[in-house]
Amino acid sequence: MLLLAEVVADGTGGGAPARAMPVDRGPDIRSTEAVRALIDAALADPDATWSLGGFGALAEFGRTADEPARRFEAGRTGLETARGGIALAAGAAVPIAYETAFTGGWSHAVALCLPRAACPFPGAGVVTETGADHGAIRVENSGDNLFDLGLDLPQGRVGLRTGDPVLLAGLRDRLGRPAFEGGSPILDLIASRAVDLVVTTPLGRVEVFAGSQASPPAPRGFVLPRLLTLRRTHAATAPIPPGLVPVATLHPAHPCRDAARNPRPFDAERHAAFQAILARWGDPDLVALKTRLAAGEPLDARAATRRTRGVARVVREQADAKSRNDTPR
Repeated sequence: MLLLAEVVADGTGGGAPARAMPVDRGPDIRSTEAVRALIDAALADPDATWSLGGFGALAEFGRTADEPARRFEAGRTGLETARGGIALAAGAAVPIAYETAFTGGWSHAVALCLPRAACPFPGAGVVTETGADHGAIRVENSGDNLFDLGLDLPQGRVGLRTGDPVLLAGLRDRLGRPAFEGGSPILDLIASRAVDLVVTTPLGRVEVFAGSQASPPAPRGFVLPRLLTLRRTHAATAPIPPGLVPVATLHPAHPCRDAARNPRPFDAERHAAFQAILARWGDPDLVALKTRLAAGEPLDARAATRRTRGVARVVREQADAKSRNDTPR
């Protein structure tokens, strides 16, 4: 299996040894080829998952190692399983890699960001019918009707798709009305997987097919109206630079959890792979601070910020995990 760190090493996935790269925020960081290589390697790794959408409404794509998956033909990059699919394009994405500590562990991710000006206009605020889904991942869905839920997400659109006459009638009854008000069945349709959930962004789409099983890792959707009212583009713990909006997020294999998020013994190879990605695409100041803290330098409490304290917590959690090595948390 090609490690993501190998892609970081030479930008092509050509098999160079994984290693920590010097911090470089130069033009190559925005290179379409480098981002495409990162995407290709992640799609080839069943332990990596993706999420597309915004704060409060998104779709995830994941699969098991033994789950049949079809790679797309030339001209489109992505995967399709019996439960869902993902299509991605590197576009002008700016990768931002980061780690976040929490009680008893940490997470890591690579946000593929775009300038806010490159993001779609906000949704209409009400449900609209957009017609046949000509961008559907499966050919058999290209004639099914897509309904935009009208959510105010700068990342893209959240929609439901079906060709079932009864479900079509129910969705058409919501046209011109807010998606979740007045006894709306939409949340139930999503939770029960009665219709396809389709999240589209300028970088691609994730589809969760109707009738599919939700056991992780799996394509699945989350729509939380209460979070949508906060109108955030991302969680406060994600260090996204001002002016950028995270449109797609890669969750590479974690050293202490499998793809289903179950605990596993610390995997040094997985850890090194993401550290190489972090060195290439992380915030250079935070990466440099992490290097110093990991070498034993104390955090200057007088100048500490939320971000630097977060880095210190990550260093502590990772040191603890490595010290236990074969004891999962």
